Amino acid sequence: MSAPQHQAHPSHAEKYGHEDGFDVHHHDHTADHGSLKSYTIGFVLAVILTAIPFWLVMGNVIEKSSTAGFVLLGLAVVQIVVHMIYFLHMNSKSEGGWTILALIFTIMVVVIMLAGSLWVMYHLNHNMMPGMSQDLIQEAVPGSMQNMQHNMPGMK
Repeated sequence: MSAPQHQAHPSHAEKYGHEDGFDVHHHDHTADHGSLKSYTIGFVLAVILTAIPFWLVMGNVIEKSSTAGFVLLGLAVVQIVVHMIYFLHMNSKSEGGWTILALIFTIMVVVIMLAGSLWVMYHLNHNMMPGMSQDLIQEAVPGSMQNMQHNMPGMK
């Protein structure tokens, strides 16, 4: 009896006619999926970046609200970056750089949408509520209505 011959199974590329050897199911197993050390660093940074804004607000450390808002916004951006690096493992090497490209595109779309929304709301407010001074009200109200206004108690 001869030894049974083991027939090699064709790869996906060979089986489905990808002669160029490109396999769509190939995954990059060299990507860093994090270690206990990196998760611990990310967790500690996230806790610190949560505790600092909480302390700033609860302790009323920064009295001017606009300055406090900008400081909190800055800390929020830093925390987003920490989460993206330590928990989502986004860097220029993962997925061939496509994750960073997708992030940049997303940020651009969000900035355009926010800026456009704020611009529209500002101009709607400006065009719909012009001044509202007494001169404009008196010009818009006919004379007979003004006399009625003065004769009514509480209306001047």
